[in-house]
Amino acid sequence: MQGMMMTMPLSIIEILRYAAEAHPGAGIVSVRTEGDVHRETYAEAYARAAQLAHGLGALGVGQGDRVATLAWNGYRHFELYFATAGMGAVCHTINPRLSAEQMLYIIRHAGDRVLCFDLTFVPLIEALVEHLPADLMLVVLTDRGHMPESALDLHCYEDLLTGQPEFYDWPLLDENSAAGLCYTSGTTGNPKGALYSHRSTVLHALSIAVTLPRSLHEGARVLPVVPMFHVNSWGLPYAAPIVGASLVMPGGKLDGASLFDLMETESVSASWGVPTVWLGLRAEIEKRGALPSSLKQLVIGGSAAPRAMIEFFEKRGVDVCHAWGMTEMSPVGTHGQLSDSMSDLPFERRMALKARQGRRVFGVELKINDEQGKRLPHDGKAVGELFVRGNTIIAGYFENAEASKSAFDAEGWFGTGDVASIDPHGFLSIQDRSKDLIKSGGEWISSIDLENIAMAHPKVANCAVIAVPHPKWDERPLLVVVPRDADDPPSLDEIHALMLDHVAKWQLPDAMEMIDALPLTATGKVSKLTLRQRFDGYELPDAG
Repeated sequence: MQGMMMTMPLSIIEILRYAAEAHPGAGIVSVRTEGDVHRETYAEAYARAAQLAHGLGALGVGQGDRVATLAWNGYRHFELYFATAGMGAVCHTINPRLSAEQMLYIIRHAGDRVLCFDLTFVPLIEALVEHLPADLMLVVLTDRGHMPESALDLHCYEDLLTGQPEFYDWPLLDENSAAGLCYTSGTTGNPKGALYSHRSTVLHALSIAVTLPRSLHEGARVLPVVPMFHVNSWGLPYAAPIVGASLVMPGGKLDGASLFDLMETESVSASWGVPTVWLGLRAEIEKRGALPSSLKQLVIGGSAAPRAMIEFFEKRGVDVCHAWGMTEMSPVGTHGQLSDSMSDLPFERRMALKARQGRRVFGVELKINDEQGKRLPHDGKAVGELFVRGNTIIAGYFENAEASKSAFDAEGWFGTGDVASIDPHGFLSIQDRSKDLIKSGGEWISSIDLENIAMAHPKVANCAVIAVPHPKWDERPLLVVVPRDADDPPSLDEIHALMLDHVAKWQLPDAMEMIDALPLTATGKVSKLTLRQRFDGYELPDAG
């Protein structure tokens, strides 16, 4: 028997329409690339999103078309999120930290019609323009007075809005239609696309709004340090308007002093980001001898938060919520918010819990499997590969049947590649992960990609790249080389020069060590486990 209820499709634009009506005093504060601070309410953002939808339509953007963004956190980027989804197009966020090769691959693979970018990235686009699709339209996220002098055929963002109606007849879309596209480089080979739907995005926003009320509540002022090009800023641009929290957008200034000043002047109550940025804020707090006066919570994800960092903020009265997720999960999968009874535990016990990856959010299920695919108990002792399923998790990769085929188990659960345990209270502890991947400052580096490039050097007989701990970036790559001639080994600079044609500078190995032969497993594969044991305690040169 079916329920007798209306079936209105879930729609992203309805989030902003609701915020405009229910929370007219809340909105967005943005540090702009033009150098000033801009303010607008959600009601004003909703009106401008309507104008933008008309403007994009005038450029020929239609339903299903991909509109790419290369931008910092700011109100124009926020407007693009909602206008594109509302009109039935797809907002494709691009990470500017990718290499030129990866960026061009993503733009072509996505089939982007328009690329919208901040003033910061004009030189980058000018350098890439010869390799970009000829019909790709370029829009600079600024006003006419700040348009750059350039030989490129550029559209001005504010000109797209000028004179357009502040009302748009938003189409009634299938809630399973695509709304957002984000590529992950957390794999070997080319990046893979996660194509989010209206349904998955709205459910994810509702899930984190319910799960993280200390950050997300009416009147809260949340600073997303996590970029809007990094898995939709962990869903904050969608969740904050629902609850009536204002967003304080930092633009490109993410150093400790800039974040501290912005938190202080804008009375920021919560902030979300990867561990690396909190090291800068911590140093600034120690320098000034005080916290930003309104700061109550930090949500830390992207890579494991060191316990010492969690304790630093907790001892100063800031609630730290350790979260975990993946691009393929929209991305939040677990949260470290303690229950009331857990909050009464002694400090050491609380910190031990907070150092874990937390409990699942509503709508996400977790399981661990052994190597034969058999489920293991959630007893806190058994360790296995972590699998997930839920309404906010991909069912396959965008236009990539091969990668999709190998990503799921026989029951249809998505394999995370992480090795973990789950205790009887539901706390996830990630023990290890597929160590071919290195996570540096919340961003993935593929060790296999680096190895494949290094192997092309004529002086390299064999090589492997492993992760070694780094006090600032969590992990950094170490290149281990077997030289062809021990008397004439390659230099690290030579390897870097070769790699720079294929990967971004921040992905380069920090150091190189020579050995006579790589250790092998019984099946003839390089044993990275043995290599990690051999270089346990390895100290990287101080590169800052």
